[in-house]
Amino acid sequence: MPEPVFTVANQLTMLRMALVPAFVLLALAREFTWALVVFAVAGLTDALDGYVARHAGQITRLGAMLDPIADKLLTGSAYVLLTWGGIAACALPVWLTVTLLFRDAMLLVGVLVVNLTVGPVEFPPSKLGKLSTALNVATGAAVLAANAMGECPKTLRWLYLATVACLIATTLHYIYLASERPPRSSKG
Repeated sequence: MPEPVFTVANQLTMLRMALVPAFVLLALAREFTWALVVFAVAGLTDALDGYVARHAGQITRLGAMLDPIADKLLTGSAYVLLTWGGIAACALPVWLTVTLLFRDAMLLVGVLVVNLTVGPVEFPPSKLGKLSTALNVATGAAVLAANAMGECPKTLRWLYLATVACLIATTLHYIYLASERPPRSSKG
């Protein structure tokens, strides 16, 4: 019997993906307060979809594939816009955005290579990976809030440093996990 597709958890993930264009349009229009609201709602769906999937028995292969894609679409678009979009008085530093994009691209290529050479493999998110995603979203939200208020507090630098440290740590952690443990095939 095939897995259900339109579980509540998967619908929340799809909602997060659907909110990305609205967020981008609001940010490009410099409607930072509304962009922050949409970004925050999208970020909350990330926590909620995982909770629902685990506690309601709605973990599916589709959800496992879509969730990290939705995360990367949301944070990647926010970081690119807030760094190079020319819209933010309080912009994200280039070094942070480049680190995020490089890490995400490296993970995507790694997963693709493993799946093409070994076969379908599951890569469950680690607790450190979940922390990194939460920190990425919190940093994006803080910069959106700063732009909505028309300020750029110097204390954001500490958040940037914590975020980049977590990005680097998760990259090293995922490399370690991929190299030290045999991958779990998703075949029954």
